[in-house]
Amino acid sequence: MSRSLLLISLLICLLGAAHAARADQRLVHAERSLYREVLVYENGDVRCMCFTRNCRVGRQSCLDTRHPNRMVMHYPQLMLGALYVNPAPQSVLIVGLGGGTLPRALRQLLPDARIDVVEIDPAVVRVANRYFDFAASDKTRLIESDGRVYVKRALRTTQRYDLIMLDAFDHEYIPEHLLTQEFLQEVKSLLTPQGVLAANTFSSSRLYEHESVTYAAVFGKFFNLKQENRVIIARPGALPDAAQLRATAEQFKGPFRSFGFDATQVLPLFTQERDWNPGARVLTDQYSPANLLNLER
Repeated sequence: MSRSLLLISLLICLLGAAHAARADQRLVHAERSLYREVLVYENGDVRCMCFTRNCRVGRQSCLDTRHPNRMVMHYPQLMLGALYVNPAPQSVLIVGLGGGTLPRALRQLLPDARIDVVEIDPAVVRVANRYFDFAASDKTRLIESDGRVYVKRALRTTQRYDLIMLDAFDHEYIPEHLLTQEFLQEVKSLLTPQGVLAANTFSSSRLYEHESVTYAAVFGKFFNLKQENRVIIARPGALPDAAQLRATAEQFKGPFRSFGFDATQVLPLFTQERDWNPGARVLTDQYSPANLLNLER
């Protein structure tokens, strides 16, 4: 068989497998909000929230209905790697609720911490409550607001956070006003001196290099963890070395095992190696991702 025919056969097989995977999904809920369509699919014991039909542009959050503690997706595991940089945050801000995987996990890991979750879409909140075991409480506060609006308002108060997690997505990608240098500077100003930022992004996109230089412009060096998604972990001060990360990870081996993974398996992903063009243009409020994508079409 020629190389071209082999490639065509492989592509047909992959498309067939993808179609079969979608066919196995059962739609259990759908509602349209002011911002997007919010859908819930089930495939066996796994229930997922998606913002596109058949989860065409990825899954926002997934829950194992038989083992609710197990983290089905990899990116929340990487996000929890922020605890290797600051293992005992007392105040946490999460921008973007999804199904509530991160606030539920952090509530178990940090029973005394104050956790603020900001979500712009009431439909996402309703679905997270009904289908993904999320529940607000006295120590897990849910704020229905645009993430940037909340950050700006918080800066006017004395409120500061030991851990900030950016996990806000629309049906295509991160909203453009949550990607700019100005926004990241505001987030940095909201961190305590020992605070840490974890940001969930894509591991490959036309914005990858621009995102990278934007984070570098605000934070300098940062950890760049890649496994399906890319998670950026940064802080205002110096980053810990490999020995410090290893020692801190040991503290979480037991707790993380309850989520279905080994705390040390994330360690090899902690790298500061630059895999982007440092000459790429920084994203700003005047030079937004939407404009960038229009220029590249």
